[in-house]
Amino acid sequence: MAVATQSLEELCINSIRFLAIDAVEKAKSGHPGLPMGAAPMAFVLWDQFMRFNPKNPSWFNRDRFVLSAGHGSMLQYALLYLTGYDSVTIEDIKQFRQWGSKTPGHPENFETPGVEVTTGPLGQGIANAVGLAMAEAHLAARFNKPDAKIVDHYTYVILGDGCNMEGVSGEAASFAGHLGLGKLIALYDDNHISIDGSTDVAFTEDVSKRFEAYGWHVLHVENGNTDLEAIAKAIEAAKAVTDKPTMIKVTTTIGYGSPNKANTAGVHGAALGPEEVALTRKELKWEHEPFVIPQDVLDHTLKAVERGANYEVEWNKAVAEYKAKYPQEAAEFERYLSGKLPEDWDQVLPTYTAGDKGLPTRKHSETCLNKLATVLPELIGGSADLTHSNLTELKGKGDFQKGQYQNPNIHFGVREHAMGAICNGIGLHGSGLISYGATFLIFTDYMRAAIRLSALSQVGAIWVMTHDSIGQGEDGPTHQPIETLASLRAIPNLTVIRPADGNECSGAYKVAITKAKQNAPTLLAFTRQAVPNLAGTSVENVAKGAYTLVDCQGTPDIILIGTGSEVSLCVTAGEKLTAEGKKVRVVSMPSTDLFEAQDAAYKESVLPKAVTKRLAVEAACSFGWHKYVGIEGDTVSIDRFGASAPGGVCMEKFGFSVDNVLAKAKALLG
Repeated sequence: MAVATQSLEELCINSIRFLAIDAVEKAKSGHPGLPMGAAPMAFVLWDQFMRFNPKNPSWFNRDRFVLSAGHGSMLQYALLYLTGYDSVTIEDIKQFRQWGSKTPGHPENFETPGVEVTTGPLGQGIANAVGLAMAEAHLAARFNKPDAKIVDHYTYVILGDGCNMEGVSGEAASFAGHLGLGKLIALYDDNHISIDGSTDVAFTEDVSKRFEAYGWHVLHVENGNTDLEAIAKAIEAAKAVTDKPTMIKVTTTIGYGSPNKANTAGVHGAALGPEEVALTRKELKWEHEPFVIPQDVLDHTLKAVERGANYEVEWNKAVAEYKAKYPQEAAEFERYLSGKLPEDWDQVLPTYTAGDKGLPTRKHSETCLNKLATVLPELIGGSADLTHSNLTELKGKGDFQKGQYQNPNIHFGVREHAMGAICNGIGLHGSGLISYGATFLIFTDYMRAAIRLSALSQVGAIWVMTHDSIGQGEDGPTHQPIETLASLRAIPNLTVIRPADGNECSGAYKVAITKAKQNAPTLLAFTRQAVPNLAGTSVENVAKGAYTLVDCQGTPDIILIGTGSEVSLCVTAGEKLTAEGKKVRVVSMPSTDLFEAQDAAYKESVLPKAVTKRLAVEAACSFGWHKYVGIEGDTVSIDRFGASAPGGVCMEKFGFSVDNVLAKAKALLG
């Protein structure tokens, strides 16, 4: 390399380092070590390989970049600023980690255009990246033609030791290797330091051999601090391997350039301090004031703006040619990207009349999914090795496997946590795909971080959860959710729906699909046991969260509130109370989240304050229900772990029977 070129590259790399150093120093908070060590690999990747358009961060065919080691967020903000993204200005960098800034402590996709996914908890990012790569593979297989390619981009990741320690990354990497995702390239920042010090205290495995065992192509750059040519050659070699993902282990020095703190835990998560910053400036020959970038650097890095515009122009031409040759496929592709639903899509959802044969709501869910798949080809997902229990297979649609990426049925294996993060990645791809992931409701505990992040990251994922109560039966307490619904309802922006019968299942899916296109997740909780179809339930009323199912003349003496399989108990108990001369209202409340979104007048019409005798019935813990029953009300609930017995026996023994609901109601009425 010519000396002048090398000098410019060094300036660019040090610009990244000092933007991170200065921002962390000003904030007196942050993680400067990773950006200082990973700056060379990040610069080579963004400068020589990545295709993106800074002036249109959502350009569809861009390469996706994920900083899985999200604590090093200043690395990404520096790259966004230097390459000309309007979303990150020098003032934003000066406001790192401050209220209202576009540069929060960890990358947030909903805060900063150019950030693809939210990477706070370690390991989530690499798992999200698997989802991004799967989305690219699926769409390429669906839409590309031998003479026309409109979906063609890579997913790049920088991950750290912490990501590789977290189990979710292992789950996701194993799955990516199985699928042979050749356009997924991960650069592993191998710096041997975590918060507790040297990784030797807890992490001594051979990561390269582990990834080889997963089925990845593995490379090693031994000097990631200065050997830019080796980094570039490794990325080129990774792109040449098309039948498996690549992990490039790049050995670096955390806090590179800091005379006293490099290669120590002290530089991992704290500002260097004024004295060490001065010494680092001297060590790296950086003669510029804080937040000042040499014009030579900007002249070079901002060339990304022109390159990006040209990339998009070229792609638009390719799309126009594709549209002329394949108008039907082009129309569908454009609908995907628009985020629009087909007209009258919801008309395929079935409706039921009272007296129909009772079925488990998981069976109604299967019917809904398969009906929706006939009009929504963007639906893609599957189960964590419980397909025939969750009933999530899209019949006749084929399995998503290596070489068969066009198919929508994903077999995630026993990998609940990775499934959640992968579904989030698919949903954040920006291609209009609707992802869904399924398991037993109790195992949301294994994937709670991903579910929470779907709500935080504004992902339109659909979480399909079956076996929703002690009615699960013989598998016993380990498989019977008790506190699960309450804990999920506590997650902001997540809509939890527990439908009572076939009509409410259809209504639940109508809400879920609508919210998916609004970038909001929904969790659906379905029964294992059969439930009757009830008179008065409706598809439309589910969107209100709660509604009057059975009413009386005048002001009720008591209101019975039920969800899911327990609504039928309330209806029957209400009939018996009515026969005894009581005025009873039965309310079905499939979603407290949706009910809370209604206006005060509607909520008063369903649960009038004047009626203080209220009984909530749900085969789950009582936590949260006192908001609706008040101090004069009560619950039929379960505040202990379940038991191993047939589901019907469990329900009876724990008080979920008409007789017990009736007894509790009478006790309230005095």
